[in-house]
Amino acid sequence: MKTILKRLIRNEKGNVFILVLILLVVGGLILAPLLGLMSTGLLVGKVYENKMYDYYAADAGVEDAIWRIQHNNLVFVNNCSYLEPITVNDRSVNVVVYREDLDPTCGENFTYRILSIASNDDGGGTAAIDSSSTIDAHLSVSYLDLSALLDNAIISNDTIDIKPGNEVNGDVWLPDKGDPDDWNKGNITGDIKDSNNMTIDWPTYEQLSTYYLDDVDGADDLGLSIDIQYTNTIGPAYRNGDLSIDNTGDPATLVLEGTVYVRGNLEFEQSGTSKNYTIDLNGETIFVEGSITFPSAGGQDPKVSISGSGCIIAVGDINFQPSITGSKDDFVLVFSITGEVNFQPSGDFTGCIAGDAHVQLQPGCTINWINPEGKDLNVPWGAGDNNKLPPVTGLKILSWEIS
Repeated sequence: MKTILKRLIRNEKGNVFILVLILLVVGGLILAPLLGLMSTGLLVGKVYENKMYDYYAADAGVEDAIWRIQHNNLVFVNNCSYLEPITVNDRSVNVVVYREDLDPTCGENFTYRILSIASNDDGGGTAAIDSSSTIDAHLSVSYLDLSALLDNAIISNDTIDIKPGNEVNGDVWLPDKGDPDDWNKGNITGDIKDSNNMTIDWPTYEQLSTYYLDDVDGADDLGLSIDIQYTNTIGPAYRNGDLSIDNTGDPATLVLEGTVYVRGNLEFEQSGTSKNYTIDLNGETIFVEGSITFPSAGGQDPKVSISGSGCIIAVGDINFQPSITGSKDDFVLVFSITGEVNFQPSGDFTGCIAGDAHVQLQPGCTINWINPEGKDLNVPWGAGDNNKLPPVTGLKILSWEIS
């Protein structure tokens, strides 16, 4: 038996070689398709990787356009703005922004369409890797609008003090009007309203500062003081610090020909050598980051007068005591963003008084409200003014499609 087994084992010589040959043949048959499959997989992976980079690049273009919309950093021609091409992830990104007025009557909102196309041209000439991706986004954007504020004669975000003898011919608004007998000792011929009647979005310092700083871009510094004897017109004008205005010559008028922006306090002086002078607002705006002080008119001579329509806005308090010499058709906004307004002018006032913390009327003052439309006031009116968009107050993404 052992002899037979040994012979069988000796007879298996070469069987492993045959098996190896079979495996080589089978391997040779499947190797080429397998390598082709791997090559295709690598190419497909590269295509997907390129598409991912395309999407990221196109998304970056949309985000850049949104930032520009939020900061009013777009130039539109026929409601269309072409952004300068940018390069992201080695992709060329071309962005076009289209604008459409959602509410032409009120001009409060715009809808925007952002079309961002990211393209990649493979330098190796592999057509399958050349790619492009498009993001089509639609947005609704709302802008700062002070028209609701200007619809009232007096507004405060906190308290109002109306003295005996005060006449208010217009509406009055408080967030919580409470019992009017507690703060109204005068005569109001309009409606007394609160947040249940209407909502007023109180603007911030940052919003209005950005809005008016654009008006004085590139303007020279006014210096510490202005003497109307030598300067009869100013604006657009900028002052990096406190500013005082006075007149040491004959009675004269200072006419505003643009926005006056003061990074400090503004004081209309009445020194011992002062003469009468008038500030003609001329439809323009005085914006002060500190407080504004007018000396008391009070029948004294000399005195400071205000004429023309316009806006007097301060971040801090406003002590408003000039003589009113303009027409009853002039509309003046006196607005403290975070402080108080002490209101005691000489003569009947036409316009709107607004103070965040407090509005106080001194006895005998009269406020007349008229419609401010058509007065060409330099204030944010929402999206209706295409030449100068006010700050963005809200942005909503309506759709975001990738193709």
